[in-house]
Amino acid sequence: MTDAAVADILTLTQWLSPAYPVSAYAWSHGLEQTIAAGEIADAASLEVWVSDVLTHGTGWSDAVLLARARDRDADLAEIAALASALAPSRERHLETTEQGAAFARTTSALTGWDLPAMPYPVAVGAAARTLALPTWTVVAVYLHAFAANLVSAAVRFVPLGQTEGQATLAALHDPISELARQAAVAPLDSIGASAFRADIAAMHHETLTPRIFRS
Repeated sequence: MTDAAVADILTLTQWLSPAYPVSAYAWSHGLEQTIAAGEIADAASLEVWVSDVLTHGTGWSDAVLLARARDRDADLAEIAALASALAPSRERHLETTEQGAAFARTTSALTGWDLPAMPYPVAVGAAARTLALPTWTVVAVYLHAFAANLVSAAVRFVPLGQTEGQATLAALHDPISELARQAAVAPLDSIGASAFRADIAAMHHETLTPRIFRS
């Protein structure tokens, strides 16, 4: 592996790390509502829920949006509009737009680029055009960060032990890799979601009292 490739991997890892100021920790993607309703109470139920969200919900949609935003001839405004329209609730819309705006703002400040505010996967895809990495690698790291944030939320709120949380995340590595490879070559019209319970949980979360996450 060349020095340039290592530098690109480190850049991508920084962009998608919990330390990057997009406030990912503040969003649970409806998971808080699902836990409060008693549907997730252990590592096994958490793994099923996160796997379904990745494969049948926002994970797949975001993966395709990111991959196509990375195409150099893509119309970013069109993809951003689609990403915004796909949000099934007010909180989920805020989740993707506010994280995307924060990512664009921070990345522009660090690089000198003029990266406009866009939904999160589109902003990451646009920035990743500068990285000499396979698209599936970029998507895989993005999905891993997404899954890790959900697992972290569950560790705090179920609660689960740290080891149980890490075991859950490790069990998702193969599905994430396969999903990333599929999304890397998938057209925008392949986007479709059927994680209805996760979407409904995100809608109900707006009325959850008390709540500690923003979605």
